[in-house]
Amino acid sequence: MNNEIKLFEGNKIRSSWDEEKEEWYFSIVDIIGILTDSKNPRRYWSDLKRKMKDEEGAVQLYENIVQLKLKSPDGKMRETDATDMQGIFRIIQSAPSPKAE
Repeated sequence: MNNEIKLFEGNKIRSSWDEEKEEWYFSIVDIIGILTDSKNPRRYWSDLKRKMKDEEGAVQLYENIVQLKLKSPDGKMRETDATDMQGIFRIIQSAPSPKAE
């Protein structure tokens, strides 16, 4: 997988290209941070994931979440939840944020 930084409205989104599946995977925590302006997007994602599982039965989303080693802000490669574009759209739909619209 090739890791890259994508920019969205000046915000960094860590991403990785999966050559086998021929699709991009994006850091969910980075997306959540942009959508919610949360000071702790990792915690926000944890809470949203639990809510989605309890209320919406988001089994299909969980099938598309993978753990990838992406470069963290401290420069180290750390595992983080990532998903493809379809998964990102699903998360955007579930995030209670005006930016998600």
